[in-house]
Amino acid sequence: MSGFELVLDAKTALGECPLWSVDEQVLYFVDIKQKRIHRFDPADGSLGTLDLPEDVGCIGLAEGGGFVAGLRSGLWLVSVEGTLTRKLADNPEDQTISRFNDGMVDPAGRFIAGTVDETRERGIASLYRYDVRGIYKIVGELFTSNGVAFSPDGTRLYHSDTLRYSLYTYDYDVATGAATNRQLFAKFGSETDKGRPDGGAVDADGCYWTALFEGGRVQRYAPDGRLLAEYPVPAKCPTMVTFGGPDMKTLYCTSASIGRPAEELAEYPLSGALFAMRTEIPGLPKPLFNPEI
Repeated sequence: MSGFELVLDAKTALGECPLWSVDEQVLYFVDIKQKRIHRFDPADGSLGTLDLPEDVGCIGLAEGGGFVAGLRSGLWLVSVEGTLTRKLADNPEDQTISRFNDGMVDPAGRFIAGTVDETRERGIASLYRYDVRGIYKIVGELFTSNGVAFSPDGTRLYHSDTLRYSLYTYDYDVATGAATNRQLFAKFGSETDKGRPDGGAVDADGCYWTALFEGGRVQRYAPDGRLLAEYPVPAKCPTMVTFGGPDMKTLYCTSASIGRPAEELAEYPLSGALFAMRTEIPGLPKPLFNPEI
């Protein structure tokens, strides 16, 4: 493994939330600012697009087809055609400066998703759990909720606050959805390195992979917090990774181009593209969202 290579020059503004469908053998990912869900088929290189009426921060595959999605206005069920079919919960924050950002389905079928404080100053974002009981705040006073992922046995929840350069863990009760005992897992950034934790994924060995926004690389951490390896990405702002492919050993990575300086885009002309790298350790299939749990 030497680093990530171009898979698709998707030209996303803010590519995010890559998600592998085992049933379809395709990769879904979103472009938050262009309000799109993309469907990439690596078998033939084709790209399909669903246009949504709002910014879409995250998606999960739902039982019976379609998606659960975190939009600006709240959490929705979305059909395979891109129609918003049912609103599950409002975004409880000020929607003029808050939208849903990173999220993932938990091992039981709930949706765990957080928001972003678009002022970048007030710390009004939160991480939420949604199930049939409604929406519940797990933790608040965040700037940019990111990095949601689960250990292979489901008992550990990973979560980052990107603008605080911090990655945390929680003890997670799959039966109840309770997240407790928050601990700092890793701290990022320095005067010379502004790379900070964005979206993440966990492999079958329980190691956590994180994309470093403004860091131009992806890092892999052992369950005890040791940095094991890092791999360059041909974009300054990788945003999230996920495992896919028939053997779950292809690590996909989305990236961003929006708001980046002209000199950076000249140095990294593939900003906004989709990248991939083969890994020795596979990932695990993502659970499906169950609106009845």
